[in-house]
Amino acid sequence: MDHNGGGTPHSVKRVVLPSGKAIEVVYFEKPAPAVAAPAPDLCRCPDCDSGLVQPTAWEDAGGGSWRVTLRCPECQTLREGCFGEAVLDAFDERLEAGSEELQADYQRLCRANMAAEVERFVAAIEAGAIAPEDF
Repeated sequence: MDHNGGGTPHSVKRVVLPSGKAIEVVYFEKPAPAVAAPAPDLCRCPDCDSGLVQPTAWEDAGGGSWRVTLRCPECQTLREGCFGEAVLDAFDERLEAGSEELQADYQRLCRANMAAEVERFVAAIEAGAIAPEDF
C-alpha cells in the first residue's frame, strides 16, 4: 500500500486493457467507520440470563449519564454502571412494558378469581347451603 503526501492511504494496480494499453488504477481507501459498541441490555442478568433485572438506585453522573444500580431478583446479583440517556430510555421503555404486562395479568387473575367466587356462591345458593338469615 502506498501513501501519498496528503496522508490518504491508497493503492495502485496496473491493468492491461484488451487493446494492449496499460493503465494504472489508483484505489483510495475509505477510513473504516467507527463501530459503536452494542448497547448493553440492562434487563438481562449477566450471571443467570434472567430478563427481570430491575433498577434499585440511580443518580445523575453528569454529562447526560446516570449511575445505576441493578438487581436481578432471581440470583440476587447486584451490578452498578454508568449509562447514557439512550440506553436508559430503552431500559425504561422495557420496564414500562413489563409493568403493563404485570398489570394486565393481575387484572385477568382478579377477574378469574371473582368469576370462581361467584360460581361457588351460586352453587351454594342452589344447593340450599345459604339462606336469607345467613346475612
